[in-house]
Amino acid sequence: MLEELKTGPIVVGLKQLRKALRDGTARRVFLARDAEGRLTDPMEAQCRDAGIEVTWVDTMAQLGEACGIDVGAAAAASLRQAP
Repeated sequence: MLEELKTGPIVVGLKQLRKALRDGTARRVFLARDAEGRLTDPMEAQCRDAGIEVTWVDTMAQLGEACGIDVGAAAAASLRQAP
């Protein structure tokens, strides 16, 4: 599933993820298990309320690498393709 982050449009980071959820463009959300729960728990709840699938990744480093960045990431999302 992490391949989605390498091939399609994505957003990285909690702020960008919140915007994608608000705009309805997020398709699947990826959260890092080793990120602080005070950051990921509310995001998981927001995704659940919006009916967005959440995929957990073991580490922030793995998520950042999957997103093509040199630092860890707590959250990312693959986006819906524009019609």
